[in-house]
Amino acid sequence: MGKATEQARTNGRVRDWRKAMSDHVAYGLLVYTALQIFVTVKALSEGTSGLLPYMALIALVAGIIPVCRWFEKRWLGLTDAQAIDIAYAAAFRRDAMGLWALVIGLPFALTLLFKLLLAAF
Repeated sequence: MGKATEQARTNGRVRDWRKAMSDHVAYGLLVYTALQIFVTVKALSEGTSGLLPYMALIALVAGIIPVCRWFEKRWLGLTDAQAIDIAYAAAFRRDAMGLWALVIGLPFALTLLFKLLLAAF
């Protein structure tokens, strides 16, 4: 069995790319929100007081939802045959890595941007 075949199987079953991407998006949103709470809001609250950090959190979480939905929508359009086709393994892996890079990296990048903006003003 090749590497792609092994990765496309979970517990002896063929992996459905649509469900797998939906799972990645759901967990990614949870991780992103947690990182926003612990990283960005903490940085914002150090420079400002009041509701601004919490309003920023709401805006940043609301902003990531369409991006995550875009990743998911690309995979939801697959037919039943395509959804289990091992030929999609590399594309799935690329999209999943891109999604995770975004949900983990964006809160840190935004925190850095906010700190730079607060330092400038």
